[in-house]
Amino acid sequence: MITCFIRYEIEPTQKADFETYARNWGQAIPRCGADLIGYFAPHEGSSTLAYGVYSLPSLAAYEDYRAKLAADPLGRENYDFAMQRKFIRREDRTFLRLASAPHGKP
Repeated sequence: MITCFIRYEIEPTQKADFETYARNWGQAIPRCGADLIGYFAPHEGSSTLAYGVYSLPSLAAYEDYRAKLAADPLGRENYDFAMQRKFIRREDRTFLRLASAPHGKP
């Protein structure tokens, strides 16, 4: 299993747009095959950092998921929404695997 962490730098005055974007991905991402952990908007501290996190079985599954997301009507609409509103300044993706499992009991 791999987990994709997306780090966003967003416009601080457009947090509501990012939250709309996040809710839309909350529908489209699971439908297209990824296990969505969540999208996280600024709350305290930095007003420009936000995150999206989801897991997939492999990088090959990621490629299949990306193709499905690109063909998904809400996925396309959400991408266009972000391009039109320009609330995302920067987006970085990294893929990590869980290294601490199994977790012990306290």
